[in-house]
Amino acid sequence: MRKILLNILKYILKQLTRLVLWRYQPEIIGITGSVGKTSTKEAVQSVLRLDFQTRSPSKNFNNELGLPLTILGDWKESGGFFFWFKVILVGIKRLIFKSKSYPKILILEYGVDKPGDMKYLLNLAKPKIGIVTAIGEIPVHVEFFMNVESLAREKSKLIYQLPAMGFALLNIDDPLVWEMKEQSRAPVVSFGFSEMADIKISNFENHFEKGIAWVSFKLSYGGSSVPIHLNDTLGRSQAYAAAAAAGVGLILGMNLVKISEALHLYQSPPGRLKVLPGLKGSFIIDDTYNAAPLATMTALQTLKELSAERKIAVLGDMLEIGKYTLEAHESVGRLAAKIVDLLLVVGFKAKLIAEAASEAGLPAKSIFAFTKISEAADFLRQKIKKGDLILIKGSQAVRLEKVVKEIMREPEKAEALLVRQNKRWFQIPGMYDN
Repeated sequence: MRKILLNILKYILKQLTRLVLWRYQPEIIGITGSVGKTSTKEAVQSVLRLDFQTRSPSKNFNNELGLPLTILGDWKESGGFFFWFKVILVGIKRLIFKSKSYPKILILEYGVDKPGDMKYLLNLAKPKIGIVTAIGEIPVHVEFFMNVESLAREKSKLIYQLPAMGFALLNIDDPLVWEMKEQSRAPVVSFGFSEMADIKISNFENHFEKGIAWVSFKLSYGGSSVPIHLNDTLGRSQAYAAAAAAGVGLILGMNLVKISEALHLYQSPPGRLKVLPGLKGSFIIDDTYNAAPLATMTALQTLKELSAERKIAVLGDMLEIGKYTLEAHESVGRLAAKIVDLLLVVGFKAKLIAEAASEAGLPAKSIFAFTKISEAADFLRQKIKKGDLILIKGSQAVRLEKVVKEIMREPEKAEALLVRQNKRWFQIPGMYDN
């Protein structure tokens, strides 16, 4: 019965979404990739809001139910039957009474979990500007595909469908993304650290002083360069997001100086390499939104570049990577062994990280494995010392933001600062909860 109701809901949302797009004719910017979609969405929104009436999803609304939510209204949460009934009524109202406040530009995320997902989403809304962030050697959600290349092909459909008058923005540093240029009828604009990039990132630095984090770098395009300073965040992924956003701004007629001013106001989303004050004078790098292998390795490299009295990593299972599970977790473990002084892992798959770190030379007395979040949090609270820098990262289902809440200095701010779990039709009790 639930499946029947879900299919009915999807059908109604699909028809209503198409009609609303026909009624208002907004420009659509579509973002896909295995990592960095939400940060890129926020960066694009920061740049364009200066000159355009825009809307982007406030949550991770990037699937067959989430995409219509952003198109039909500025919804902050999803919910049960009565919520969707309200969404449908508001959508019908948008059709009957044309709203002057409807956005001129929609910035949408296109998520892919399994074959056919991108085709379904493109049947809902076809972008004129397409951005592909990064895929990596072992991307998240690859478990339902034959291999990484087949996942990349699914994502490349967004680029293939772009009109000749559109634009494709591609990460030149990611080989699987850059290959997508062959699929595009639209002009291609590249971004990245490569010397060949149209929008080039250079002079990148992570900064962390007295609990304050920021990144600095230069963006260059067409012979001009501007300095970029992003507050309250860390990691090269933020530079990629800013470069993609700059590309969109340039395509829509903005200049680099104005773009750099807009990016100064950019705030990275919760759970993406955000630094928070912790207990006993420690600091937390909260990267708990998700954990693709590429993102986890990037987070560890970021930790490596920072100075601290002691470096601790709390790493959870990396899920939805299928046959690559063993390889990915062992690679993370070997890298962690070179960087951290103390390693905590949470989950059955994460034990592979611990084993690989031990084999790579991290002393056994520095490695601790847990199957429950509460156990890891209790142990960590006891071990924290002043000056510790603690990276916390795991897949969404592991819910490691609960560990962050237990060790952050101001847990009363958790609702505003940490990742929040999206409501679903039903919840499956987590194996990591107790």
